[in-house]
Amino acid sequence: MADSVAGDWGPEMGNPAESDRPLLEQPLESRVLYSGRIVHLREERVRLSDGSEALREVVRHPGAVVLIPWDSQRERLILVRQYRHPAGRIFLELPAGKLDPGETPANCAARELSEETGFTAGRLEHVRSVYTCVGFSNEVLHFFLAEDLVPGEPSPDEGEWLQVVDLSLAQARTLLREGRIQDAKTMVGLHWFLDRVDHGTAP
Repeated sequence: MADSVAGDWGPEMGNPAESDRPLLEQPLESRVLYSGRIVHLREERVRLSDGSEALREVVRHPGAVVLIPWDSQRERLILVRQYRHPAGRIFLELPAGKLDPGETPANCAARELSEETGFTAGRLEHVRSVYTCVGFSNEVLHFFLAEDLVPGEPSPDEGEWLQVVDLSLAQARTLLREGRIQDAKTMVGLHWFLDRVDHGTAP
């Protein structure tokens, strides 16, 4: 049954199956509308499978990492509180950050964990990668479970103000159930970790 579902819906991150080809779009040309420090906006003309053409506005992003830091000694998850200007409010989030040019996701994960929380991890495990908004962006989030944590002093980027907090598993469940965590990447990461706990495979 699993193979049938994968075949019906297509591969998530691999090469397209032959049956998927009517769904594909052929890039024809692309022009830059805006190039910023983090994102780049392009207008791209594509050819559809019926021969017609369409315009796509695409936000290009270098990708980012999300940490799920688990302090097994205290049985606490490590999160941060941060003001997010686009939304105009403070969010409770898993630590995260974008990849620098030429940086691997694993190296970025180790760097961001230290910068945002002060912790270093004896073990980092890549657990999944998720596209954030496939309708207009190519941004991919790489999730890492961080274990064997050693505390230290945070060193956030200039202009970045964070408050490090920790949650018990019960607190995390309550916040999710009550809808008080509204950051999408944090919901994905916490649900993944709690599912792992519930199935007896947590560290």
